[in-house]
Amino acid sequence: MSKIITSTSLLCLSLLTLIFTPAVAFEPMLPQTYTTQTAVDGWWMSEKLDGIRGYWDGSQLYSKNGNRLAAPPEFTADLPPFPLEGELWGGRGTFEQTASIVMHQQPHAGWLQLQFAVFDVPATPGPFRKRITAAVIWFTKSPSPNAFVVEQIPVENHAHLDQELKRIEALGGEGLIIRDPDALYQAGRRPHILKAKNFHDAEATVIAHLPGKGRNSGRLGALLVRAADGTEFRIGSGLSDTDRDNPPAINTVINYKHHGYYQSGIPKFPSYLRIRSDQEL
Repeated sequence: MSKIITSTSLLCLSLLTLIFTPAVAFEPMLPQTYTTQTAVDGWWMSEKLDGIRGYWDGSQLYSKNGNRLAAPPEFTADLPPFPLEGELWGGRGTFEQTASIVMHQQPHAGWLQLQFAVFDVPATPGPFRKRITAAVIWFTKSPSPNAFVVEQIPVENHAHLDQELKRIEALGGEGLIIRDPDALYQAGRRPHILKAKNFHDAEATVIAHLPGKGRNSGRLGALLVRAADGTEFRIGSGLSDTDRDNPPAINTVINYKHHGYYQSGIPKFPSYLRIRSDQEL
């Protein structure tokens, strides 16, 4: 099989206090970071979808932390009787809307704006190529308007991967996931699955609002944040007018992107992305 082809605002802070009932313990397989030192010729690459990770156990949908999600029956009706792993996704640039839909405790029609983008079949024994084929076979026989198998493209070489990464980012995508098609499913961060992006992203906690100047006079100029290692720095770019008028609250965890680190440990060119609104899922 040389190529698998398949069809394809800030959130209210009160959402973070929603109570979910932990139901299953699932430790997913997680990617390490791609570098050109890793030989990936013959591996498979796919778009890294910026959504909410989901786990289907054959009868119910869960978050990455094992919390049961309130997907309506019509969303899951065509999913198979075996486990799937994927991304609950509303399209590029829709993370906030997707998180808002998924975090509701009751089923609602908003779920039908999403799709379950399947990228693995963890309980199926054997290498990734065999596991993902099981999903392709199922959805070929039983197509679903709410699910699809993520396209996997064989990597020719590093230049080919870089070309595809630039194409995806030009479309507004986040990056790529590269997988060894012969690797077994193993929980935790593994060298057989890699993420590639032209920027790094990380999390930090908002510790202060810094006042703006000029056109931002009277509203937020920058966020003062603290990283997990205790490093404090400012984030002033990436903030929309809405963000500046209604900034993330103190002690809120946010996502930001950057381009590496200075010797001081401060991120280079940090830019605000969003509130880390899925931390409770």
